[in-house]
Amino acid sequence: MRVLVTGAAGLLGAAVVREFAAAGADVLPCDRTRLDVADDGAVQAVLAESRPDVVINCAAYNEVDRAEDDPVTALDVNAFAVRALAREAAAAGAVLVHYSSDFVFDGETSRPYVEDDRPNPASVYAASKLLGDWFALAAPRAYVLRVESLFGPPGNHGTRRGSLGTIVDRIRAGEEVPVFTDRVVSPSYTPHIARATRTLLERSAAPGLYHCVNSGHATWASIAEHAASLLGLPLRMRPLTLEGAALKARRPRYCALSNAKLAASGYEMPSWQTALAEFLGSEGGQAP
Repeated sequence: MRVLVTGAAGLLGAAVVREFAAAGADVLPCDRTRLDVADDGAVQAVLAESRPDVVINCAAYNEVDRAEDDPVTALDVNAFAVRALAREAAAAGAVLVHYSSDFVFDGETSRPYVEDDRPNPASVYAASKLLGDWFALAAPRAYVLRVESLFGPPGNHGTRRGSLGTIVDRIRAGEEVPVFTDRVVSPSYTPHIARATRTLLERSAAPGLYHCVNSGHATWASIAEHAASLLGLPLRMRPLTLEGAALKARRPRYCALSNAKLAASGYEMPSWQTALAEFLGSEGGQAP
């Protein structure tokens, strides 16, 4: 199986490359220097030349607040680039995998979102991700996997390990840890996402939309408390609220996702607590 991975140097992209390479796939990792997904001509040329069996899109514009002032870039990368990838994947006879976001929902609920819930994006970033969902799902064979609150070993060109990785680093350093007390999330461990992606493809699961997050949900404050407990270290928490943070782009308050559909397809995601323990026990859980 030949697998082309865009955004291959990032947090999720690097995990996907490692997972498929370890399974014996012929992986073509494309960071931005090799493929700018916002360049339609480059997308057409690279896919026509490489003829992949699977295209996995890990490229994304994730600057949530900056997107409010730069909607063109957010739409180019998160929406129109996905349209080009879907078109060229179809031309190559390839399966498309695209990663989406919990931000497509407004967070005005009290139970985990399922795939059939109606999206209601509340920011430019969120709207751009929802458009990307629609463009991807228009492809003949496509999987859209919604993920959130990513954490895991760093990507290839930097030390970024996600918000949870930053929390762990601050706890270890004895620093104050600012965390939201009123935002509920389902953390997503990148190696588990990559494994779920490979499993869906290898088992030829029904294409479509899946929520691909670790099982369970909690506030960021509770997650930080659990991380400190696993580390055996004190937590110097600075509680935050969404209102008090005064962020430019609106965040969904309750954005837990249900992964029941993914489980029904044959892959059960471990709990976020199990994922966090695995992360802390790995090299990726150590501060760079």
